[in-house]
Amino acid sequence: MAKAGQRKCMCCGTFFFPDHRSRDRQRYCSADPCRLASKSASQAAWLSKPQNADYFCGPVHVQRVQAWRMAHPGYSTGKPATAPAVKPLQDGLIAQVHDSIEETSKRTEIHEPTSDGALQELLSASTPVLAGLIAHLFDLTLQEDIASTTRRLVQMGHDLIDRSHHHENAQTSAVP
Repeated sequence: MAKAGQRKCMCCGTFFFPDHRSRDRQRYCSADPCRLASKSASQAAWLSKPQNADYFCGPVHVQRVQAWRMAHPGYSTGKPATAPAVKPLQDGLIAQVHDSIEETSKRTEIHEPTSDGALQELLSASTPVLAGLIAHLFDLTLQEDIASTTRRLVQMGHDLIDRSHHHENAQTSAVP
C-alpha cells in the first residue's frame, strides 16, 4: 500500500517517493534499470513527435553537426584537443644547499656526508618526499621557509653523524 506522496514506478512497480524538484513529472524510481527504462521511454516519446522525425537527417542537420564538431574538437575522444598549460605555483626546491648556515658555537662549518651509509643515500635533501615531509611537519608553505628548514635539519644531521663518529672513535681507541 502506498503512503501519502508515494508513486508507483512504471518499470519495476515498487512504490517510491519522487524527488521534490520533479514531483509532478517523475514516473520511475531511482534504481539503475528503471532509470534506463525512463531514458528509453523519454527518447521514444521525443522521436514520436512529428517535428523531431527528421532531426538527424538532411543536409541542414549534417552541417549543424559538422559545425558543432569543429567547435568542439576532441569531444568524442573524451579529452580536449590541447591540454591546458599547467604552471607551478612555486619554483622547484634546490637540490643540495651548499651556502653557509647560521653560525653558532656548535655549527661552524658544513661537513660533507659520508658515502658509506645507506641512510645518507635514502635521505638526500633533493628527495621530494623529504621536502613534502618537512613542509607537512613544520606547517610550511613558502619555498624559502622549506629551504631554510631543510638547511637547518641537514646541519643537525651532520652534527649527529659527526658526534657518533667521534663517539665510535673514542670507544675503539680506548684500551681496556
